[in-house]
Amino acid sequence: MTLAKSIAVLAVLLAAIAYFTIRARQLYRMLRLGPNENRIDRLPERVRGVLSYVGAHTRMFRNVYSGVLHFFIFYGFVVLLTAIIQAFGQGIVPAFSLAVIGGDTWIAFLQDLFGVLVLVGVGMALINRLIIRPRQFHESNEVDALIILGLIATIMLGMLGQNAARIAQGGDPSMAWRPFSSAIARVFAGLGWQGSAAIAPHEVFYWIHILGVLAFLAYIPSSKHLHIIVAIPNIFFRKLPPRIGAQLSPIDLEHAEHYGVSAVTQWSWKNLLDLYSCTECGRCQEQCPAFLTGKPLNPKMIIVDARENLYQTVRDAPAEQRREAPATQKLIGDAIKEDEIWACVTCGACQQECPVLIEHVPKIVDMRRSLVLEESRFPKEAQGALRSIETQGNPYGLPRAQRGDWAQGLDVKTIEEKPDAEYLYFVGCAASYDEANRAVARAFVGLLQKAGVDFAILGAHETCNGDPARRIGNEYLYQTQAQANIEAMNGARVKKVIATCPHCFNTIKNEYPQFGGAFEVIHHTQLLASLIKDGRLRPTRPIDGKLTYHDSCYLGRWNDIYDPPRAVVEAIPGAELVEIERHRKRGFCCGAGGGRMWMEEKIGKRINHERVEQTLRTQAPRVATACPFCLTMFRDGISAKGAESQLQVRDLAQYLAESVNGATPALPTGSDVPAH
Repeated sequence: MTLAKSIAVLAVLLAAIAYFTIRARQLYRMLRLGPNENRIDRLPERVRGVLSYVGAHTRMFRNVYSGVLHFFIFYGFVVLLTAIIQAFGQGIVPAFSLAVIGGDTWIAFLQDLFGVLVLVGVGMALINRLIIRPRQFHESNEVDALIILGLIATIMLGMLGQNAARIAQGGDPSMAWRPFSSAIARVFAGLGWQGSAAIAPHEVFYWIHILGVLAFLAYIPSSKHLHIIVAIPNIFFRKLPPRIGAQLSPIDLEHAEHYGVSAVTQWSWKNLLDLYSCTECGRCQEQCPAFLTGKPLNPKMIIVDARENLYQTVRDAPAEQRREAPATQKLIGDAIKEDEIWACVTCGACQQECPVLIEHVPKIVDMRRSLVLEESRFPKEAQGALRSIETQGNPYGLPRAQRGDWAQGLDVKTIEEKPDAEYLYFVGCAASYDEANRAVARAFVGLLQKAGVDFAILGAHETCNGDPARRIGNEYLYQTQAQANIEAMNGARVKKVIATCPHCFNTIKNEYPQFGGAFEVIHHTQLLASLIKDGRLRPTRPIDGKLTYHDSCYLGRWNDIYDPPRAVVEAIPGAELVEIERHRKRGFCCGAGGGRMWMEEKIGKRINHERVEQTLRTQAPRVATACPFCLTMFRDGISAKGAESQLQVRDLAQYLAESVNGATPALPTGSDVPAH
């Protein structure tokens, strides 16, 4: 009997391992269809990330209920790996034991404890899915989830039943360390299962346990719960700062075979690993401003649909053609609709929330690149902005010669006039051409002069930083703009750059180094906070009452700059900083990122209207921005809501200038200042 059992256990174990290996090999070969990408660098940082995101569940606990149930199940399996080793070891070699390392003492206690905690976690998960039913689960494969939960519960019940039956037989040395199994053993005794009568129940529960484990092993590689295996490597191979999205990968325009991604196998192996890793938890969609305002974009479904397209590509194409052959269902147009691609504001909320660190934004931009560069197909309104950047160096379509008009009467020097200036103030298109943002530039310059900061501007040599073109998908236009600015800045031996626009800040700081532009870049809120701290700026005039601050996505989420803007607010006498309901890492986009500033919102609710409504709920009469796009979108949203009497919006530099100087420098009389 013992030999037969050993052979049977070994046979089913080998069969399950063989099936798992075959499926794992198929998944690995699919990854190899994607181009190579180096993600093996800064190893200590990668290991720390795994310890934080996997070990400490840092992102999972943003939702406490889900975090707790996942913690129980995850660490339950970590601990119960010892129980699985014991079960198979004893099934094959009856004398096998972990007693030498505490298998009958502290390990036995942890197995018992976590066996129950896993069942609690399964129960919580079932309540979440079947009773609470949060919106993010609505598109998920419910049957798949229930199968997995059923298998987990089966494994735990089998293990606890097996241990209880062994205790009921008598003489189990681990009995004192297994309180829950001992309690079940007393129930078994009441049923007459004790002594030799407990042998049969032990065998039944033993096989329930190991067959549950093997079914779980065989099922995982073909289910959405593949993330149980691939989440750890996906987190390990994540893009390290600067984050992907803050720093998009350049295209080698002279040698690239594809300009963007139109087929799923054109994504790198790491992007394909992202597709495997999606847990379909829906956390990304619940933070996505496009999804929350009724747009067709759902970042979760972008990943899920791309994954299904990958599987279909492999099914439909001969092995030797899979790298290049398109699937029967096209990636763009069939699997993922163009309206989804163009709805993205590249705010990064999806990536910030994803517990397995999937990189959504670059995939969307890759598909935009294909549409723009390979098919010349993109929204009509974006055409005008791109054409204006190409011809006039700004998306407003206004003459290059007017770029410096905002500074009339302020005695601002160009870098040619002041080549030894400590800082270059990169003004940006909005502050150069948009009426409201010209006022911001003038207020900021007044503060720089008040604090004695040594700075100059590029003047006529400045052109658009290229961010709108790159995020829309026109990488060629972006690179021409970037190279023009880099040449001008390197030619002037610029070392330090100040930007009032987070898009300029992010592009110069994180993306210009890709093309030889290495500069120390500081955002104006960082500099202002530093000048206040050093006593070079002294806010004295009170601005009494509540004042809230809107986090710019490209300043906060992409570059982790949250405290300096708030330090500026807190330095203004009388100002009481209150937070909008969605702020800091969970801030809500104004709706202008990803080139959406230049595209009309025709589907769903306007994102800036939603953000204005959130701000109005703070009952603060003032909101501060630190981004020209955010300022414009707030102005438009407040006007559309007829809320001018309830809410004033200005840039932080303007509020600070009012407190420091008592007034913002006025625009010169009769200056030709266009409105947005």
